[in-house]
Amino acid sequence: MPLYDWKCAACGRTFEGLVDRATDPAPDCPGCGAGGAEKQLSVFAVSKSQASPGPCGTSDCACRAQWDRSG
Repeated sequence: MPLYDWKCAACGRTFEGLVDRATDPAPDCPGCGAGGAEKQLSVFAVSKSQASPGPCGTSDCACRAQWDRSG
């Protein structure tokens, strides 16, 4: 199930909601309970801790990170 960002048309609250299919109705707002939320443009984000390390010898190298912690 894809996770979408939504904005409530009634109260303006933004929230995340799972929708089974693109044709399913928008979820109700968890704040005010109103229906009719609008799907928002969202971006895929990866935090630096989850990103794969850079090549050996760079500042993002996993070897360097391990060496920095150990000594």
